[in-house]
Amino acid sequence: MPDYGQPIEFGTFITPSALDPQRTVALAVAAEEAGYEFATFQDHPYQPRFLDTWTLMGWVGARTNRIRISANVHNLLLRPPAVLARAAASLDLLTGGRVVLALGAGGFAQAAEAMGAPARTPAESGDALAEAIAVIRELHDTDAAGGVFLDHRFHPIRGAKRGPAPVQRPMPIWLGVLKPKGLRLVGRAADGWLPSLGRLEDGTASLDAGHAIIDRAATAAGRDPRGIRRLLNIGPREARPDVIADLATRHGVSTFIVTGDDEAFVADVAARVVPEARALVADRRAAAPVVE
Repeated sequence: MPDYGQPIEFGTFITPSALDPQRTVALAVAAEEAGYEFATFQDHPYQPRFLDTWTLMGWVGARTNRIRISANVHNLLLRPPAVLARAAASLDLLTGGRVVLALGAGGFAQAAEAMGAPARTPAESGDALAEAIAVIRELHDTDAAGGVFLDHRFHPIRGAKRGPAPVQRPMPIWLGVLKPKGLRLVGRAADGWLPSLGRLEDGTASLDAGHAIIDRAATAAGRDPRGIRRLLNIGPREARPDVIADLATRHGVSTFIVTGDDEAFVADVAARVVPEARALVADRRAAAPVVE
């Protein structure tokens, strides 16, 4: 697969534990202090041991100054996109443009349904995800005239008022999807792909196949595939300079979200792994420049 030539960036994947809320916030603050670009949080509203992710993101936004904030990823079964659009725009305004919307079609369906979420087939969830992107984009578009009317099956909008507009126009939307239908949606309508390496059935082969599907869909939609951010959730085992450099230059990944709820580990990766990985990628790119 190609190296898309995107800047190499790093983030943390934080468990929003309610057992020690201040420690959860401290992990995000520590990530900013260590130099990470992103702090991301699981979003499982049906999990009673977890803080609500949006409430946590608001608190983290107030405690930090630079780091960008995202769920990883929002469960759309329990996050109506019209409300999500306004929540995201509001936090983006409050943080000076530091919010990313990362969306999933809705995993853990039984747990979500126990909280009142609608029952949907996987195909229906994929269609609802595409509708959600359209809802969010329209509500954020305050330059368009009139209200928003969308004749959707799952997320119909009947004259909703537009706004507020986020600082980022448009706000980045990443999708945590694995199936071809979702990958084609990334290519057509999203700004990034955010899978987890551990959930890819064939590892890097699945990663390469996913990129190819996204690229074809982007090209068909008149978009430049290089403009779509390629992210990956990785674990401690993959948080090594050589592994990261291979994923970047051989498998197209540019943003690495490292799972870890230990401040010492987060700091060690930032101090030791990140600079060496960036240097390796720079050396490889210099030896074999990215083709424009």
